[in-house]
Amino acid sequence: MRAQLAKAFGGVRGIIEAAVPTIAFTVSWITTEDLKLSLIISVALAVVLLAVRIVQRSTPQFVINSLIGIAIGAFFASRTGDAKDYFLPGILWNAAYMLAMLVSIVTRWPVVGFLIGSVTGDPTAWHKDQGIVRLCTRLTWLLMLPCAVRVAVQGPVYLFGGGDQAVAALGFAKIVMGWPLQVAAFAAMLWVLGRGRTPVKPAAPA
Repeated sequence: MRAQLAKAFGGVRGIIEAAVPTIAFTVSWITTEDLKLSLIISVALAVVLLAVRIVQRSTPQFVINSLIGIAIGAFFASRTGDAKDYFLPGILWNAAYMLAMLVSIVTRWPVVGFLIGSVTGDPTAWHKDQGIVRLCTRLTWLLMLPCAVRVAVQGPVYLFGGGDQAVAALGFAKIVMGWPLQVAAFAAMLWVLGRGRTPVKPAAPA
């Protein structure tokens, strides 16, 4: 399971590749206060990391995902001229994920149940067992928690912060609350699953 998680996150290299462009943007803006230069450096680094992956013929998925997020953030910031807007798409994305998962919990169709269904081949069979529904609900809460924390911390900084301090705080929060927080959430989910109380009923004899 640890190997599968490492693969899903791209390993240590994937985590570093996701963080480097954000660190570069934050440091460049604080030292130069040149938004255009900071955006160019951030996007260029992401492109270089992608090129290295391609040359090495290794999986570029994680760099591509990061590059898309960086490009969207760069577009927002370049349109408004405010460096804080580089981080706005990430905040909105986490808010949307949080809302979707919360709705799934309230309606008793938790998102994790569909993840299980995609593996078993029947996307809704799990919902017939209320024990599994309760388990999937707990797991969905854990999966939602990182998104909620990011919005709760980064949202007020974006709305009420100003100047280099806000950009620095958002950059730091994005890195610290990125993969590390997601790994912690998955570790908690594995702990719940590893308690040996998963309420899966054996199939009835034919």
